[in-house]
Amino acid sequence: MVRRHLLPRGLTDRRVLAAMASVPREHFVPPELMDRAYADLPLPIPRRQTISQPYIVALMTFEAGLGRNSRVLEVGTGTGYHTAVLAKIAFHVWSVERLEDLSNSAERRLKELGVDNVTLIVGDGALGHPGAAPYDAIVVTAASPAAPQPLLAQLAGYGRLVIPVGDRIEQMLRIYQNTTHEIRQWTAGPCRFVPLVSPVAFDAEV
Repeated sequence: MVRRHLLPRGLTDRRVLAAMASVPREHFVPPELMDRAYADLPLPIPRRQTISQPYIVALMTFEAGLGRNSRVLEVGTGTGYHTAVLAKIAFHVWSVERLEDLSNSAERRLKELGVDNVTLIVGDGALGHPGAAPYDAIVVTAASPAAPQPLLAQLAGYGRLVIPVGDRIEQMLRIYQNTTHEIRQWTAGPCRFVPLVSPVAFDAEV
């Protein structure tokens, strides 16, 4: 997967590649899709959700700018695959999932792999997890029409929010960084995610 799908597309960060190589994606996909576990494709999972394609997981992890001491918030645990990749690099990952059954099954998978630097929370991901803020990185695995203000507010100094922004037709992967004087932002390219489901009314993005 690393040689075939990630390196040819310009992803060369050693920590990201090592994390991607060390997490068995087949452990996180439905049994009937096991033969496609390492294809560079998003795959359906229960509750009409998806597990992201490996390239997007690697790209988002790279753009998060993680280090060994990073405190990370993930919005959208899903099966726990991206959670496990983030946990291979970061100090600790807090992951919020609105669907309790998905969170519970992700917890089981992560425990089976011995991933113990993760805290799973069931709740509205657009609100973040203020109890453990601020975060050095926030990674959102569902598309929002704008960057949710509660997430921007929970960034540490120079922390990064990595989030798909757009509607069901057009989305861009955007990165927001909390600098000393402003929120700096840039785009990493087009993407396609399920929508971020939340009753929170998103304010206009920065």
